[in-house]
Amino acid sequence: MHKKIMLQGTGSSVGKTILTAGLCRIFSQDGYKVAPFKSQNMALNSSVDEDGKEMSRAQVIQAEAANTKPRVFMNPILLKPTGDNFSSQVILEGIVYKNMQAKEYYEEYDFFKKIIKRNYDILKENFEIGVLEGGGSPAEINFRKTDLVNMGIAEMVDSNVILIADIERGGVFASIYGTLMLLDKKDRNRIKGYIINKFRGDIDLLKDGIKMLDEKLKSENLDVPCLGILPYTKIQIENEDSYNFSKEDEKPKKDLNIAIINFEKLSNSTDFTSLLVYEDVKLTYINTKEDLNQDFDLIILPGSKNAIYNFSIINTRKITDGIMEHIKKGTPILGIHSGFQMLGKSIRDLKQIESSFLKAETLNIFPMTTTMKEKKHTKQVSKTLCNCTGILEGFDGIVVSGCEIHQGVTTGEASKYSVTGEDDFTLICKENIIGTYIHGLFDSPKFTRKFLNKLRELKGLNPILEYINMESHQETEFKNLARLMRQNLDIEKIYEILK
Repeated sequence: MHKKIMLQGTGSSVGKTILTAGLCRIFSQDGYKVAPFKSQNMALNSSVDEDGKEMSRAQVIQAEAANTKPRVFMNPILLKPTGDNFSSQVILEGIVYKNMQAKEYYEEYDFFKKIIKRNYDILKENFEIGVLEGGGSPAEINFRKTDLVNMGIAEMVDSNVILIADIERGGVFASIYGTLMLLDKKDRNRIKGYIINKFRGDIDLLKDGIKMLDEKLKSENLDVPCLGILPYTKIQIENEDSYNFSKEDEKPKKDLNIAIINFEKLSNSTDFTSLLVYEDVKLTYINTKEDLNQDFDLIILPGSKNAIYNFSIINTRKITDGIMEHIKKGTPILGIHSGFQMLGKSIRDLKQIESSFLKAETLNIFPMTTTMKEKKHTKQVSKTLCNCTGILEGFDGIVVSGCEIHQGVTTGEASKYSVTGEDDFTLICKENIIGTYIHGLFDSPKFTRKFLNKLRELKGLNPILEYINMESHQETEFKNLARLMRQNLDIEKIYEILK
C-alpha cells in the first residue's frame, strides 16, 4: 500500500529540499522503496534522466538520497526563468513546452494539474512511499485557487503535511502561527506537525517558546506539535536553486583562487560549487571589472538561461575587457554551456526562442557561432579524452561524465580543438582556454584533481595526489543528514503522519 508525506515551508529556502532528501534516505534505510516528488519546480539548476528528459537538479539529488534512479516523473513541471519580461521556459515531462508569462501559465491550470496527477500516479504505482516537496509557502493565499505545488497538490494526492520553519531568519513562531492561521480549515487540518530548522545556541532557551506556541494553537483547536529542532550544520548537499555558497564559504586565501563570472540568470551553479569540497580551492564571484583586478588561477564563465542578455550585461560592465586582459597574460579560462558559447564569435536567437534579444557579437576566442534552435539538446554523456593539448595535455584516457542541456547549436572550425575523439563541441581546448557543453564536469574525480594539479603546477605548487570521489562524498553526507535527523526529530511520529 502506497503512503505519502509532504514537506511545505513557511517560506522559500527554509530547508525543504534538504529535509526531503533526508526523509528519502531514512525511509530507504528502513527498507522502503521511496521516491521524491515535486510537482512544479522553478529552478535554473537542472539535469537529465537516463531517457534524456530534463528535470530539476534538486529532485535528482533527492532520488539519489532515496537510492533510486532519477526519473522525470519525479518533477513533471520545471520552470526556468528567462530573465525576459518575467517569463519562464516551461518544461513538461522533460520536454520544452513553450515560454510563458505567469498569467498565461495559470490560464492552463487544469491542463497542468492533469500532467501532475498522471506523473504522481506513476510514482504511486512503483513506490511504497512518496516524499513530496512544496514550493515557497502555502500561505500565499492569492495563489490557492491555482496552486500546483503546495496545498493544491496535498489535496490532489490526499497527503498529510509537515511544516518547515527556518529560525535563522527570525520570527520563527510568528511564521509558523501566521502560516497556519492564513490557511482555510481544510488545508490547516492537513498540517500534522512542524520542524524548526537551522537552530544555533542553547535549545533549552527555545522550549518556553514552543510551549507557548502549542498553547496558542490548542486555543484554536489545533494539534500541531513540534516534531523536532534541527541544529544549523554544514551538510554539503546541493540545495535547490541557490548557489549553495555564501559569505561563510569565502575562506581565507587558498592555494587556488577561482573566479566565477556572476551572471544575472546564472544556471547550473552546481557545475562549479562542487569545487567547494576541495580544501585548496576558493571561489569568488565577479560582479564588476574591478573584481577581476587581482590574480586568479582560473576564470569560469558558467551557464546562463539567457546567454545574449547576460553577455550584454557583462560587456556593458566591462567585465569582458577584464576577461580579455586575463587571457592575454595566460590565465586559464573555462566556459561552460552559455559561457562556452560566449567564447565564440557570436550567439544568435533570430527566432527569439530564448528571449527577445536577437544576437550578440561575443569574445571571438574560438572560431565558432551558436544559433538558438527550437529543439533543446538534452542527453547524458560520457567521454574518454584523447589528443589532449594545451592545459589538458596529459589527460588522454581520462573519462569525464555529465549531461548536456542547451538550446543553442554550435558550428564552426572550433571542433578541430576537440579532445573527445569526435568532431563536435562537447569539450574543446586551445592552449589555456577550455570550452564545454558538459554539465557536471567537476564531478569526475580523476579529471578534477588532475586539472587542479595542473593549475597548481602553473603556480609552482606541488600536486595533491588524493582525489575526492563525489559519489562517495555525497553518500557520506546523505548518511550524516539521516543521522542528524534521526537524532533530533520524532521519526516515530513522522511514520504515524504518513498517509
